[in-house]
Amino acid sequence: MLRFFVSVQTFVARPLRSQRGATAVEYGLLVALIAAVIITIVIVVGHQVSNAFCSASNGLRGVAPTATGSCPGGAAVP
Repeated sequence: MLRFFVSVQTFVARPLRSQRGATAVEYGLLVALIAAVIITIVIVVGHQVSNAFCSASNGLRGVAPTATGSCPGGAAVP
């Protein structure tokens, strides 16, 4: 009977000693952080590119920016 309890305890405790779960969580957090940084960069650069195209478009058409500083498409001009 004691041998049975020892084998059950060993069977249950083995996954708790494994580092695979902790490593998977760490990799998951790392991927989430990288994704957040990429999304932030895309948003910031996207607005800057949009504003640059808007300014270039207005410059080619000879249109001065409006008092609110927005392009006809709704993007803000810096």
